[in-house]
Parts: sequence; C-alpha cells; structure tokens
Amino acid sequence: MAVIGVGRWVFHLPGCRSLKAKRSVIRGLRERTIVKFRISAAETGLRDRASMAEITACVVSGERRQAESVLGRVDRFLRSDPRAHVVESETEFL
Repeated sequence: MAVIGVGRWVFHLPGCRSLKAKRSVIRGLRERTIVKFRISAAETGLRDRASMAEITACVVSGERRQAESVLGRVDRFLRSDPRAHVVESETEFL
C-alpha cells in the first residue's frame, strides 16, 4: 500500500518588502526542493503578504518510514536557508 506524506511550512521572510522579492526567494527555494528531493511542492498560502509564505510538499512511497525520512530531510533543507525562517510546520501521512 502506498503512503502519501504531506509537509507544510510557513515562513517569515524578513528581507522581503515586496511580493516580487518574496516570489524570487520562494520560487528558488521551492524549485531547489523539487530538484534535490524529487518531490512535488507548491506555494500554497499567504500569497498576498510580502513577508510571509507557505510551501506544501508531497511525497509518495511504499513505506511510511521512507516518506518520513524524505520529509525530514526536506525540513532540514528548508530550515537551512537564511532568507526564510520557518515559523510553523506540520507533517501528515495518508
């Protein structure tokens, strides 16, 4: 049976004063996450606030342990970017 892992991260972007600056940071972060971990990810919320953003990522695996491992590595990767501070995160498995 397949396991679907969904991770959601809310970021504070202290250096962003415009939506254009925000999109540049979030687009790069999202795209690097997709390429590095081979998962699906999208900006899913807080689209109208320049200093806040939300990214949701999804991984499908044959085992829950593998999905947990991938989302854990994604979490560490997202938290390592100095331009975006994680203020909230959650993980769910279906």
